[in-house]
Amino acid sequence: MTTRLIQKHLFKGSREFELVDDYVDVRIKAPFGREERLRVMLTVLDPEPVIGEGSLEFNSRVNGEPLLSLLLGKPDTEAFNAFVGTLKQRARDEFHAFAGLRPAAQKEAAATMLFEEPAPFDAAARQPTANKNLDAVRIGESIQLLREYLDDRDIEPLIAALEALEADPQSETLVTQAMDAFNALGSRQGAVLTYAPYVGIILADDPFSW
Repeated sequence: MTTRLIQKHLFKGSREFELVDDYVDVRIKAPFGREERLRVMLTVLDPEPVIGEGSLEFNSRVNGEPLLSLLLGKPDTEAFNAFVGTLKQRARDEFHAFAGLRPAAQKEAAATMLFEEPAPFDAAARQPTANKNLDAVRIGESIQLLREYLDDRDIEPLIAALEALEADPQSETLVTQAMDAFNALGSRQGAVLTYAPYVGIILADDPFSW
């Protein structure tokens, strides 16, 4: 299992990715520039990457924005593929752990993803399902973490939406309200997901299909 990848490029500089616990530790240094370091939580990472121009990008489950950008095939094909394979599996595992999916449900979901075409999207038919797994306790824990580590004034609309959802985690309307509040945070979204990664589970695409 490959948990670390170091990439170097003449014009793009160096990039280092390391899987640590439930996040990816990222170090990026442009030529003649300062090193940037960040954490990307595995729970919010879409495990199916998208190929770009010379890169492989892992996007956010929440808003579809690129979170990780790996240089294709570097340092060599074998090392690159090994790391990508490990990263995809860890992203799935962490997401399932936070979502509370049972092993049988994980296996069934994986089989569907590999062998079935996605069903046509019908907004009118989108309804909460009986096996939805939003956890009121984890929502409450997320609220406490956000209040402890972030300025309440900046994220008060999101906290208010989460408190309403904590009282009724079966409500699709309240999930939509929480998503709207999160989208309005702009640059503060990353901090929210860092300190309360379960928020990413709440806001993942179609949580009612879990």
